[in-house]
Amino acid sequence: MEGNTLRGRNTSYEVTYFILLGFPSRWEIQIFLFSMFFMTYILTLFGNMAIMCAVHWDPRLHTPMYILLANFSFLEIWYVNSDVPNLLINFLSMAKTISFTGCLLQLYFFFSLGTTECLFLSIMAYDQFLAICRPLHYPTIMTTKFCYRLVIFCWVYGFLWFLIPVILITLLPFCGPNVIDDFLCDLGPLLALASACVPIPGTVLICGTMSSLLIFSTFFYIISSYTLVLRSVMQVPSSAGWKKAFSTCSSHLAVVCLFYGSIMLTYVSPGSGQPEGMQKFTKLFYSVLTPLFNPVIYSLRNKEMKDALKKVLGDF
Repeated sequence: MEGNTLRGRNTSYEVTYFILLGFPSRWEIQIFLFSMFFMTYILTLFGNMAIMCAVHWDPRLHTPMYILLANFSFLEIWYVNSDVPNLLINFLSMAKTISFTGCLLQLYFFFSLGTTECLFLSIMAYDQFLAICRPLHYPTIMTTKFCYRLVIFCWVYGFLWFLIPVILITLLPFCGPNVIDDFLCDLGPLLALASACVPIPGTVLICGTMSSLLIFSTFFYIISSYTLVLRSVMQVPSSAGWKKAFSTCSSHLAVVCLFYGSIMLTYVSPGSGQPEGMQKFTKLFYSVLTPLFNPVIYSLRNKEMKDALKKVLGDF
């Protein structure tokens, strides 16, 4: 097997690189896909950077809600950078290879940033809960100092949570094959390749448990928070109060639905009832398209953000 080294006197091989099939098609279609994803990538970077600049330059937005939003946009920039640049390179490459070390690094950063995103969405739901259900206590609880502590918690805990699964995967034997039918180094395909060499039920159980625990715990926390928000809004007598509460929460809820809907289709029930290759498209949705939609979603129903963005874009 070319590119692999023979392990001792055994007939097995030690994998030194992986082949990411991506979206196999004719060369003309590969060029078209490259152009489409390149434009998506640039628009994602531009949109999220505009959110960050608007929050930074507009003093009216120096509040916990917008500080969290700016950090969330910063996260989205790194999130798309964990997989899209390599995807773009593979569109133009004939080999479509990634080194063993590069694959594991992509796995770690992709899942760590995804974990951080789940935590950020939870913290943003907590902020909405305090603003609507505890408005009198909000200024004393959600201070700027406490907000930055929450931001630091999200980043640190996000990069620690998936450290153990990645370390376990580095210890697994990869003896071939080395072909991954995906556009990035994902957990499922890597475990499948390793299990072709030796049984790894313990590693599969640990990785699956940690992934499910993260997804379900943060998702149910967000749902619980918005259940309390809805109950509080139902008690508001005026339609103006309803409209303000809905305007405040709808953007975040839309992002939660997009992100968790696609992530659960990918990781909670892998392969069940899905056509072959469908997981690539659900993964593409939350890892590439959701970061593109976020700036649009958060600016559509927020007058302060729209005004700040107009100012930022007008300065360019």
